[in-house]
Amino acid sequence: MKFSNAFVVTGTIGSGKSTFLNLLKMHGFEVIDADDISHYELEACKDEVVRKFGEEILYQGRIDRKKVGAIVFNDKEALKWLENLLHPRIDAKIYELCKKLEAKNLPYFVDIPLYFEGLGKAEFNEVVVVYAPIKTLIDRVMKRNNLNYEETQNRVSLQIDIEKKREMADFVIDNSGNLRDLQAQTEEFLRNLKGRYESIKV
Repeated sequence: MKFSNAFVVTGTIGSGKSTFLNLLKMHGFEVIDADDISHYELEACKDEVVRKFGEEILYQGRIDRKKVGAIVFNDKEALKWLENLLHPRIDAKIYELCKKLEAKNLPYFVDIPLYFEGLGKAEFNEVVVVYAPIKTLIDRVMKRNNLNYEETQNRVSLQIDIEKKREMADFVIDNSGNLRDLQAQTEEFLRNLKGRYESIKV
């Protein structure tokens, strides 16, 4: 089925998706977070993941996502294995939550960082890309994750280029500026939605 009231929010690492989604939540919108779902499903698959990568990925009995990230971001085959394990589970949970929100006949947002890379693509019509140019992305991720330039570039390169995502978007939120600029763009985006949903307040 198509989720007609859903708006996928995507981008790439460092583009500022989380900040945009927090602004939407402040306006009262419901958000489904694929990252939260993936964290839950990763832990649910702990036995399989440990068999694949070894017990050194554990910390106090739970999966240490940073340790798993250090493996898969440097090994494309390992990344593919993990995606094949998790993506069907993540898709199923996203669809379950979307079905519940569709019944309200109100807009809601689905945060899917890897949407253009394959998560959930068949079920959604509207895609919002949170954009920032590649240099800005790299600068942000280096500072935020305490990575060097090569490590950061490697992580960014694992996702589809942000310029291509921008071209494929139905809506673009340009987050190359500061928070005030992002707030203004968010409010303009919501004003544009008012034509479809009269109940929206900006």
